[in-house]
Amino acid sequence: MSEDPVLAGYRQSIDNIDAAMIHILAERFRITQAVGAHKAANKLPASDPGREERQIARLRRLAEDAKLDPEFSEKFLRFVIEEVIRHHERAAGSAD
Repeated sequence: MSEDPVLAGYRQSIDNIDAAMIHILAERFRITQAVGAHKAANKLPASDPGREERQIARLRRLAEDAKLDPEFSEKFLRFVIEEVIRHHERAAGSAD
């Protein structure tokens, strides 16, 4: 049975979006690794709870504007932030 062309088109678009998201996340983590190295070199804390909460609030508003579930966007961002903090803590440990 041949694939439905409409479904194939949707799936191709999803594949393209998934690839773009991976590249964007990779770039974000490259930048946050540089931030972690800077923080470690300057003995700054690995996390900044005030900034994190401001970012979450800002991205919740963006999610609402984009008609994306803000709860989902917050969970996703918190996951990313936790991973970044782990990287920063690792960088701080290796700078000692």
